[in-house]
Amino acid sequence: MRALVVDPSAPCGLRLGTAADPEPGPGQLLVQVSHASLNPGELGMLAGLPAGHVGGHDAAGIVVRPAADGTGPAAGTRVLAFGPGAWAELLAVSSTDVAPLPRGAALAEAAALPMAGMTVLRTLRAAGSVLGRRVLVTGASGAVGRYGVQLAARAGAHVVASVRDGAHGPALAALGAHEVVVGLTGLRRLAEPVDVVLETVGGPYLVAAWALLAPGATLQSIGWAGGEPAVFPPGSTFFPGTARTLSSFGDAAAVGADLGLLAGLLASGALSAQVGWRGSWERAEEAVAAVRERKVVGKAVVDITPPPPSPGPGA
Repeated sequence: MRALVVDPSAPCGLRLGTAADPEPGPGQLLVQVSHASLNPGELGMLAGLPAGHVGGHDAAGIVVRPAADGTGPAAGTRVLAFGPGAWAELLAVSSTDVAPLPRGAALAEAAALPMAGMTVLRTLRAAGSVLGRRVLVTGASGAVGRYGVQLAARAGAHVVASVRDGAHGPALAALGAHEVVVGLTGLRRLAEPVDVVLETVGGPYLVAAWALLAPGATLQSIGWAGGEPAVFPPGSTFFPGTARTLSSFGDAAAVGADLGLLAGLLASGALSAQVGWRGSWERAEEAVAAVRERKVVGKAVVDITPPPPSPGPGA
């Protein structure tokens, strides 16, 4: 099969090449991938992967071989999938990590959902009900942040979106943000404390967000896009009264039900996929550069296009 494989000599660390067809294991089905998305964290780890490795986790396509144990969707079903090796024509994935796509959900948009959407959904669930509570989303202009704004607002929260560039404010307000604060200065000047933080930037943003927690509030650390260390001033982790908490996120097991929920919201128009770049995977170098240089508003989706037909005899 054709696949985007790790190539240390390529300018972006990836090239469109070939890899062995995956062989589904017990409880796995085989998906013919039509679209896949690129996550910044995955691109950041390419240098540590062996040449020829097929990366990616977010995919959408058609089931071509159902799971041998009878679990999961039948052949011919359009699905959203989350599993290693998604940047390829074929993906072997656990039947617990796929969800059928309802009518109204486009495959290309669905491919943008799995990792970022599932991360936000699960961290919000871990924080408990956010109805009527103040939810701060840092890095709100990124893919995870945009889903965070939408899902928190849909759950009844008062959403505060933190961005580095105020030009993103109107778009985030349209997605459900009630307040937009710009830069570290704007974050530190936030007038009221917050009850939940979806923190995606790390470094000084994490420290500033921690200082804004109300008694009993929680900070969910779900990313470190800024790449800077977080240095807490002495005594800053002590608060009188009900405990504040800082939690990590890493639960990506058996995500099928959550993918189904996200797909339903997408199909109904209640969730926007926020696809900011889309093109053939033959333009992978362009897509990777756009993600790394933060030129993509939302997610980058590559179309897994078939190879051109071979010329016939005498052509």
